[in-house]
Amino acid sequence: MSEIILMSDPKIEALSVEECGERLVDVRSDGSLLVDARKEDPAGAFAQLREGVFDRLLKAQTLLPPGLRLLFVEGYRPLSLQRRYFEEYADELRADHPDWPEEQVRSAASRYVSPPEIAPHSAGAAVDLTLAQADGRELDLGTRMNASPEESDGACYTGAAHISDDARANRVILGAALTAAGLVNYPTEWWHWSFGDRYWALATGAAAAHYGPRDLD
Repeated sequence: MSEIILMSDPKIEALSVEECGERLVDVRSDGSLLVDARKEDPAGAFAQLREGVFDRLLKAQTLLPPGLRLLFVEGYRPLSLQRRYFEEYADELRADHPDWPEEQVRSAASRYVSPPEIAPHSAGAAVDLTLAQADGRELDLGTRMNASPEESDGACYTGAAHISDDARANRVILGAALTAAGLVNYPTEWWHWSFGDRYWALATGAAAAHYGPRDLD
């Protein structure tokens, strides 16, 4: 996709889901990935991913330059939490832009939080992650993870021009490995990558998504 298509675009919701029934797995199970605890929850939901997504992350990690690791931050997100995140951000936008119609609020909100009904995280299909050195120290990728468009002045967009050369080079390294492993990026969030969801289907031309929203087992 050459243009940025937002998660709220009707083309995303129009895509069908042919749920394959693949299980969720805990990415902490074998210690292959560095896992950050900032999004940890009592049920361990944050560390769950569809098995096919996890396998592709492991593949991507083998494609990184020596001394670099993927740092996993968040995978599965329950629908209730996704709804809360979306509504909280939408409320901020409504307060800042009282003249905006609801459709504009929904579209702007989807730059940063997916509408719950199509959210890749709630399908176990999406991962938020970054790059780190082998000891876990994060590399500079231009913004903190989960920086909003307002907070970062748009630097959270993957292709943002106003970031340092080092941050841009690190984004290229991260993107090259994940793309080669079969994942796609949501272009408004450099840290968000997915496989098998409806956004992935649109980006790759797949006939249908493999994974739909599900409850944690």
